[in-house]
Amino acid sequence: MYQPISIHNIPSAVWGPSSEKVILAVHGNLSSKTDTPIRLLAETAVQKGYQVLSFDLPEHGDRKGEPTLCKVQNCVSELRQIIEYAQKNWKDISLFANSIGAYFSLIAFSDLLFQQALFLSPVLDMLEIINGIMSAFQISEQELFQKQTIPTPIGQTLYWDYYCYVKEHAVSRWNTPTWILSGGKDTLCNVQTLQSFVQQYHCSLTFSPESEHYFHTEYDLSVLENWFNHII
Repeated sequence: MYQPISIHNIPSAVWGPSSEKVILAVHGNLSSKTDTPIRLLAETAVQKGYQVLSFDLPEHGDRKGEPTLCKVQNCVSELRQIIEYAQKNWKDISLFANSIGAYFSLIAFSDLLFQQALFLSPVLDMLEIINGIMSAFQISEQELFQKQTIPTPIGQTLYWDYYCYVKEHAVSRWNTPTWILSGGKDTLCNVQTLQSFVQQYHCSLTFSPESEHYFHTEYDLSVLENWFNHII
């Protein structure tokens, strides 16, 4: 259903027949350019006359084992390369971003105006999450500075340069009409942070009461598919 392509050596995929309209899809952590949410997005979007452009973030999909790390500064740089390619090849560009992909998108695309943005379980405040991890494992800012890199028991590695970038690049601007789908049982993203973002940027918010952060059950995917059909 998709055509594999390479954009500046980034493994990418174009879904659907030629169109002037495209949805740029940014996957989440431990995912890839062809994961289930993106496949469901493409099934709906292609029926409505869109193509979908997806790609692998560093350390994900076809890029596992590459030296480039999935740090925010690297991902933001790559997202800007991807959008430049999209702007050269499509007239009408929308955005879909999942989890941490939404955070990367908010930083990389803060000055852009998409036709619409669809966020699934979006990470909206990365500093809040990093501070939570540091607090949980009694890691001080001074210790992170001294060690530069600290692996944690939950599989997330903390990096000093990542932490500094996040502190210096808070989400402060977003102009695109945005629809958000979030799980009612999401324990990763703070609901107050979500609601504050929704109010500040006049987003449309849908809760899936029984879903967690990771949409993967039959129930979750049915909700997601219905949401795509309604929003796109």
